[in-house]
Amino acid sequence: MKISWVRYKEDDSFKLFKNLGMDVYDIENLDTVDDKLKELVDKNYQTIILSNEVASFSEDIITKYKKSDDIRIIIAPNKK
Repeated sequence: MKISWVRYKEDDSFKLFKNLGMDVYDIENLDTVDDKLKELVDKNYQTIILSNEVASFSEDIITKYKKSDDIRIIIAPNKK
């Protein structure tokens, strides 16, 4: 199972996973979140964990992946 984490470039979420060498992707422009999700799905990631800030910029989470059995989208709560 391939897992990825997606965060905004100025956010320090998922720092532990990045330090362990796991697939943590930084988004520079939050308007491109749906493009990054599509890219990760095309690369066969089955679980994609998004920071809450990044998830709020995606329309595809609900429309495309809500009922998908193949892709799991997890929205991580803020640390605050």
